Amino acid sequence: MPYFATVSAGGVPKATVTGTTGSPTVDTSTRAGKTIYNFTGSGTITIGTAGSCEVLVVGGGGGGGYGNFGGGGAGGGVVYLTNAYLPSGTLTVTVGAGGVGAYGDTTAKTGGSSRVDNYFAMGGGAGGSNSFGYVGGSGGSGGGPAWGTGSGSAGGKGLLGQGNNGPTGVGNSLVFGGAGGGSGAGGTGGTGSNDNNSAYNHAGSGAQGQSVNITGTSLTFGSGGGGGDGNWSGGGMGGGTNAGTGGTSNAVGTAGTALFGAGGGGAGVSSQNPGAGSSGRVVVVVG
Repeated sequence: MPYFATVSAGGVPKATVTGTTGSPTVDTSTRAGKTIYNFTGSGTITIGTAGSCEVLVVGGGGGGGYGNFGGGGAGGGVVYLTNAYLPSGTLTVTVGAGGVGAYGDTTAKTGGSSRVDNYFAMGGGAGGSNSFGYVGGSGGSGGGPAWGTGSGSAGGKGLLGQGNNGPTGVGNSLVFGGAGGGSGAGGTGGTGSNDNNSAYNHAGSGAQGQSVNITGTSLTFGSGGGGGDGNWSGGGMGGGTNAGTGGTSNAVGTAGTALFGAGGGGAGVSSQNPGAGSSGRVVVVVG
């Protein structure tokens, strides 16, 4: 699987686009002299003249973890290059879907990877589930671990240059605790804590993603979801405004906002659903 690399624009022409499939939005007015191809689903882009352009690739967010005190799903990887190079020809564009939340006897799912040519962003790691070893999943960023008895479990691993590792978990014999939040492109999720007083919120919050202004508006991609908390006071908050909030004893974990590669919130208790991660996107800007 190729990684990404910047290419100097010195002596390299600007890329041109002659066609697309998959119905991306095409914006020629927001940024003067630029054409923005915003892919919210998979398709193709045909490059007429090989050359330099801007590229944003965001992987799908990871699903929140299931069970009591499920970990927050991680944000998808974020790759933003102001001076990318695309070769001539028809290139496949893949937009990764968000990972489903774990429920019942299934594990949470990592988000789908996104890609255009040799530029790719991995999906975010799933939140840890206490029925499946507590450990957060690995991906663009690492999922938060579930809370449980015994020693603390590990967060998932993130990919250097796209996201961050998940937080270290907390384990204890106390009745009440909180799961770790999912990590994001902008930082590491919060660690849950132990406390035997159910009036407190112990779940870790999700980490912020990466702020990017490629469409003419600054938007944050790849934020982590909040960890679940088994009491009534509230699960961990999602990173920023686009990631899912962790569940509680009487509320489900919420999903990330579509197209932002955000992680889903972990389940508070096994009778409640965790939140799903959200889809990513691919943006190419020429001109």
